[in-house]
Amino acid sequence: MNDSPAVSLSYTAAGGNRHPSAADWAPGLLAFGAGNNIALWDPEDPRQNGISALLAGHTDVVNVVKICDHGGQRLVISGGADKTVRVWKPTIDSPAPYEQACCLADHQSSINTISVIPELHLFVSGSADSTIKVWKLEQETGAKLVQSISLQPRYLPLTTALAPLAGDAVVLAVAGTSSSIQLYVRPEADADFVLQATLTGHEGWIRSLDLAQDGDSFLLASASQDKYIRLWRLRQDDAAIPHSTNGTLGTDLPAIPKRSLSNKSHQLITPTTTYTATFEALLTGHEDWIYTARWAPPSRGPSPSPTSTSTTTSSNPPTLLSASADNSLALWTADPLSGVWLSTTRLGELTTQKGSTTATGSTGGFWTGLWQPDENGDRGVASLGRTGSWRRWNYDDVTGTWEQRVGISGHTREVRGLAWPVDGGYLLSTGADQTTRLFGEWKREGVRSWHEFARPQIHGYDLNCIAAVGANQFVSGADEKLLRVFDKPKSLDTLLSALSRTEATVTGGLAEAAEIPVLGLSNKAISTTAPDSNTDDQPTTTNPLLDTSAPGPTSPPLEDTLSRHTLWPEHDKLYGHGHSISALACSPDGSLIATACQASSLEHAVVRLYETQGWREVRPPLEGHSLTVTGLAFAPPGLEEEEEGGAWLVSVGRDRRCLEVPRAWCPSGSVTCLRWRPCSGGREGEGEELAVASEDHSVRILEIKK
Repeated sequence: MNDSPAVSLSYTAAGGNRHPSAADWAPGLLAFGAGNNIALWDPEDPRQNGISALLAGHTDVVNVVKICDHGGQRLVISGGADKTVRVWKPTIDSPAPYEQACCLADHQSSINTISVIPELHLFVSGSADSTIKVWKLEQETGAKLVQSISLQPRYLPLTTALAPLAGDAVVLAVAGTSSSIQLYVRPEADADFVLQATLTGHEGWIRSLDLAQDGDSFLLASASQDKYIRLWRLRQDDAAIPHSTNGTLGTDLPAIPKRSLSNKSHQLITPTTTYTATFEALLTGHEDWIYTARWAPPSRGPSPSPTSTSTTTSSNPPTLLSASADNSLALWTADPLSGVWLSTTRLGELTTQKGSTTATGSTGGFWTGLWQPDENGDRGVASLGRTGSWRRWNYDDVTGTWEQRVGISGHTREVRGLAWPVDGGYLLSTGADQTTRLFGEWKREGVRSWHEFARPQIHGYDLNCIAAVGANQFVSGADEKLLRVFDKPKSLDTLLSALSRTEATVTGGLAEAAEIPVLGLSNKAISTTAPDSNTDDQPTTTNPLLDTSAPGPTSPPLEDTLSRHTLWPEHDKLYGHGHSISALACSPDGSLIATACQASSLEHAVVRLYETQGWREVRPPLEGHSLTVTGLAFAPPGLEEEEEGGAWLVSVGRDRRCLEVPRAWCPSGSVTCLRWRPCSGGREGEGEELAVASEDHSVRILEIKK
């Protein structure tokens, strides 16, 4: 009989990839690229358990994800920087929800875009090798290549769109690192796509295309780095052509070259009819690059304005959702009387503080915007931001407003350090995305789920390691020569008490919260001292967690709060090392921390100790290594040297040495990680056990006798 406790996954945190095509939303499933994996999440799950599974298979970053229903099953199609397109199908009698049906390796470079028409068993993929490949979905093999299109003049395709025309014809729109849109037509089922028209007008790279049917015609939306969205109409020749309009936000139309507003018509010829493509409208209002523009699902009506409570029907005109690097989503509809396209709703970070733009090197903003599938009549949108976090909004029919909901978040690059405080009340993580994150358990009636509760450190260097000191402090090391010590603020104690139902641990005169000064790297403490009623002084902070007039927190912080108002104040800096910090550990009683840095000489390959009462270095440093120390670990309570009365510290490094037990083992590869086994060595004659992982793909358990 096996008495071992059952192990189950409670929580997965993973940030989304910064690519406009790296996510798709179908009923009950939102799939998005997370590093080399595909994360599966149901935003409407009432338990709010976040990511349910990760699909592993790609060997490089996932750039594109599409979901489609084909042959009675839901498929996930993905493309990545590993030059492959992969088709995933549901599993049968397996704990994993999906398995790889096929891997298509015909492209010669990174995959940037995928479009699909499942009813016609058709999808296309665009790659940085300047080709579009046309595939046929098959039950047996997954997919088969039927055509390869070399783009002329040569450019990199960033986006594609497909739509069925009259008869068996299909139109394919392609755009990318060019300012024009190419329209290809497949006249019948077994024919090839042929270039028939080129639409011009944009003055920058085109990031997104989407086609939607509007009556007997089609609307093509194109979003560009020139900050504009252009609408094009494809109508049958026997239809009347109304006068086209220029949609604007507000009353001021920026200066636009006349050639940009050209209404030249282009013909698309099929065996049964001829379509005419013309410019329909210019949508202005975004202040930075526009990454995506997507039409609402066909059954959804126009997105309601804040003052509208009417329900939508399929007879309503189309609604467009755009996501921009200016940190906003915009919902666009045509005025029923004038026909002018207007932005009816703006969501996101609307602020008077202007930051840098994408053109000056910023990588901020919203990378993708998705419509909630119109399954139950609910109206909602989701957006992925630069921090890898998902924001959600749902429309409230009663109040006529869009309400933000709890999303999910996670690191966007390699996670390099984890630490539990002594009371186990939360988990700290840090990584190469230059953030330290705090995850806690949200406990409510009969339901528990894990969420990001705070982002204590947002740094300017990649973070390499972290160690918790007691319940109220942590130390982190980054690609800089110093270490930083942080104090837990009172606002987090309040949050943990309300959501995790833990007791407060912060005592004394600690700060309420922290903020980063302009052009600074150090988190400065802030307070909530009320201004004198007889003066014009303003409160020192607008942190919503410090608003004493508001009710206590009832849900985890939203991304707007996480990214700005959950920092921990910096307590101290620890100097002494000459290169980037590589390893860090704290003693079980919290009285000492051990640190190491990158090293290629004996001078720097030392371990430095600091006492945590006054944060002073304990000299001399510990010598013995000749290269970088990659891991440090204090023994758990119980293993002590009787002669000295001190705790054991083990260090490992790239010189393939494991100090403190030099005669026990010299690994054949550089050691990457080591951990003591808790509660070992408790019986007479029993030694402590130490697990050591190495680059030779092995994990060895060492026994250290007392």
